[in-house]
Amino acid sequence: MNLNWKKNRKSLAFVMAAVLVSCSQERSPVTGWAYNDPANGGFEKPPYEEQETGPGLVLIEGGTFSMGRTEHDVTYEWNNIPRRVTVSSFYMDETEVSNLSYVEYLYWTSRVFGPTFPDIYYKSLPDTLVWREKLAYNEPYVEYYLRHPAYRDYPVVGVNWLQANDFCAWRTDRVNEFILIREGLLEHTQSPSDQDYFSTEAYLSGKWQGQLKTKLPSFDGQNPEREVKMEDGIFLPKYRLPTEAEWEYAAYGLIGNTIGERITDRRIYPWNGHGVRNATDKYLGQINANFVRGAGDYMGTAGFLNDNADVTAPVYSYWPNDYGLYNMSGNVCEWVMDVYRPNTLQDADEFRPFRGNVFNTQVRDSTTLIGGLGGEIVTNVDGPVYQKFKHKVNNPTAHGVSIDPVEVTDSVLTIMTNDINGNNNTTPEGKSDIPGRVKWREVSSAVSTDNLDERRNYKTADYINYMDGDVNSSIYFASGEDAYTEQAGKLMYEYAKTSLINDKSRVYKGGSWRDRAYFLNPGARRYLDQRQSSAWLGFRCSMTRVGSPVGLGK
Repeated sequence: MNLNWKKNRKSLAFVMAAVLVSCSQERSPVTGWAYNDPANGGFEKPPYEEQETGPGLVLIEGGTFSMGRTEHDVTYEWNNIPRRVTVSSFYMDETEVSNLSYVEYLYWTSRVFGPTFPDIYYKSLPDTLVWREKLAYNEPYVEYYLRHPAYRDYPVVGVNWLQANDFCAWRTDRVNEFILIREGLLEHTQSPSDQDYFSTEAYLSGKWQGQLKTKLPSFDGQNPEREVKMEDGIFLPKYRLPTEAEWEYAAYGLIGNTIGERITDRRIYPWNGHGVRNATDKYLGQINANFVRGAGDYMGTAGFLNDNADVTAPVYSYWPNDYGLYNMSGNVCEWVMDVYRPNTLQDADEFRPFRGNVFNTQVRDSTTLIGGLGGEIVTNVDGPVYQKFKHKVNNPTAHGVSIDPVEVTDSVLTIMTNDINGNNNTTPEGKSDIPGRVKWREVSSAVSTDNLDERRNYKTADYINYMDGDVNSSIYFASGEDAYTEQAGKLMYEYAKTSLINDKSRVYKGGSWRDRAYFLNPGARRYLDQRQSSAWLGFRCSMTRVGSPVGLGK
C-alpha cells in the first residue's frame, strides 16, 4: 500500500492556492498567454506530479509477453493459442478481495440503501450456498465462511461477475470520497443516505447533492471558487476487474525474470521452476500454492499439512510473485473483465488486448447545446422499484442485521428493472439501477446524436460478437451485397445456439483450492456465466495507470 494513505498532508486547497500563485506567470508555449491569470480569463494549469497509488494496490509495470498456453494442452482445447502482446502499466490488488472487505461493502450498502431500497443490499449478497454439496458436509461453510471472524482474511467466494463489478464501482466512489475528505474539500458524513451518498460520476457531472466543506481557488474572475475537475488529477481512475491479458501478465511476474529485453525463462507458474514446490534453501520442498495434489488430497496428512489449508487460505498466504502479488495461482480462481471466446487470441489486438462489451454513452436530456448535443447528464435520482423476490426474506425490515443466507441467496434474486417513473432501465433510455448513478445507454444508429458514420469503430458498436455473430461473419460476406440478405442461418459461428458460449460468458483464471496443478498455469482460461458463482471463484480489482508507465521522471 502506498504510504501516502498513512501520512498527514497539508490541505490540498492551500497547496493549490500557493502553487497557482507561484506559477501565475507561466505562459502557454503555443499562445503566449499566461496561465492562472484572471486578466486572461483564468485558464488554470493545476499542480500535478503523478498518479497516487490507491489503497491495496501495487504498480504492475507493463511490457510485452506471450499470452496464452505454451505447454501441452492435455484437454486438447487449444482455445487460447499463444500470441505476443503488449500490456500497459496498471495497478492490481495485492491480494484477492477478502471476506472482511466484502462485508464492509455489504455493511455500507445496508446502511445507505437499507431503509429505502433494501433490495440493492440483497442483490449484493454472495451466494453462500455454493458451498453446499449433496454428498459432503459443508454446511459449516454455508453458515460461517462469509461472516465469522475466523475467515475474515480469507478470499470472498460466491460472488458472480456482476457483483464483482458492483464492488469495484462502490470502491471507486469510497476511495475518491476519502480523498476529498482527506484534502479538506468535503464534509465527512457519518450517516449517508441514498439521496446524498458520494458518487464520482455524479460529482464530476454536477449532479451530486451532498455537502461540500470548501472549494478550490479559481482564477476565473467571475467565479473565485470552483469544485474539483478531472483536470486537477485529484480523483483516481476507476477500480475495475483486470482484463484477461492484464491478469495473465501480472501472474507471470516477468519483471524479475528478464535481462534487458530478453525473457530468459518462460514460466509455467507464477514462480520460477517447473514444479509446484519451493526450490529455495530456506523453504525447500514446501508447496507454493493452495491446490489439489492428488485424488482426495486437499491438505495432506495430519502433522504435515502440505498447503496448510483445507479449502481456501488467508489472502496473504504463501509467497508473492516478483510483482508482490499473492495467490496468483491456487487458493481461488479469479474473474476477469473479458467476454469468453475460443478465438480470442486469434482476433485480439496486439496492444492492450481485450474482448469487450457494448460501447456506452451518457444519457442526456433534451436541452440543446452548441453542436446540437443534448445538455444535462441524466441521473437516476429516485432509484429503482424492485417489485418481487424469487425467495422469501425473513424480517426484511431488519436491514442492519445479517440475514439468513439460505433464505436470500439460494439463487439469483429476481429483480424488476423499472424505475420509480415506470421506465424500463434495460432499454436504450438508460441503465441505472442504483439511485444517484449516471444513466448510460448503448451507442446506437437509432439515435441521431450518435453520428455513427462519423465515428471510428462505432458502426458496429457491440463488438462482443466481432467475427462470430455479426454480418461480417457471414459465409457469404466476401461476395458482397448478398451477405446482408442471406446471413440468417449462415454465419461462421452461432454461439449460444450450439454451445454454452454467449455474450454473458466471462473468463476466470488462476486455479483454485479445488483444482489440480494443470490449472495453476496463468495461461489456462475457463468460462462461466456472469450471473453464476462458485465456492472456488473470487476476484481482485485493478486500476488503469495514467501517465508514465514507470513513475515520475522516467
